[in-house]
Amino acid sequence: MSERRRVRIDGKAPERDAPEMPAALSDCECPRLDAADWHDVESDWSDITFVRSSTNAVLGVPVGYDTARRELREKAEKLGASVPEDAMLLLGSGRFRRPIMLEVDNAPPDGKGIERPRGVAFTRLVEAPWGAMQQTVDNARDIARERYGRNPDDLWVWYLTCRQCSRERNFETLVIAHYRISS
Repeated sequence: MSERRRVRIDGKAPERDAPEMPAALSDCECPRLDAADWHDVESDWSDITFVRSSTNAVLGVPVGYDTARRELREKAEKLGASVPEDAMLLLGSGRFRRPIMLEVDNAPPDGKGIERPRGVAFTRLVEAPWGAMQQTVDNARDIARERYGRNPDDLWVWYLTCRQCSRERNFETLVIAHYRISS
């Protein structure tokens, strides 16, 4: 796995105590992130690339998430890009349509649906059980705003658990506050 995804900018330890995530009990292949690398960490996104699409939502709840993931993988393949192991799969906000992005490597510079967000990402590795997602994202936005003096340009979530392991891993989720570079 490439280390470039989480290049710490400040070189410091996390500012807040990272939650202790339980060990997975199931046989699923969901990504496992080290809190020291991801919780309250600022990362350089100057070389991160995604393929982008969207999925339907009903009052903000994504519908067709698995289908969108498969379609993004197919889109990456058609573009000649590769999907790294444990690639980030980010879901944005929206009541009726939600953007979704899959991390890729070796994408063509001018491919349709390619996103190069640049800037920095402030990430928080959190537990986000059913009904707590909005509060969890709002809390991450507030912490990022306190740290950077303004709201993030984008907020993304990366669900790190599946139906099999969600409960045993306490709905482990990465919340990403993205700040674009000003020109």
